[in-house]
Amino acid sequence: MNEYKYLTFIELDPKPKTKVFEVRNKLSGTTLGYVKWYGPWRKYIFQTELLILIFDSGCLADLKSFIDELMAERKENK
Repeated sequence: MNEYKYLTFIELDPKPKTKVFEVRNKLSGTTLGYVKWYGPWRKYIFQTELLILIFDSGCLADLKSFIDELMAERKENK
């Protein structure tokens, strides 16, 4: 797997069909949530630990795009 700048992915209890990964902040080691299979959507998702929030790669791509746009706007306004 790839090496990531801010996050560490730790595989938990390997299963024959699907995998579950704990997602940790690289700097603090804090658990942020889990990447796991979500049957109703038939895809892997990211789920936070404390809140029942579910994101798939499309949702996260939208969030990243929105944040990137905000940062570009901020740079333009300086």
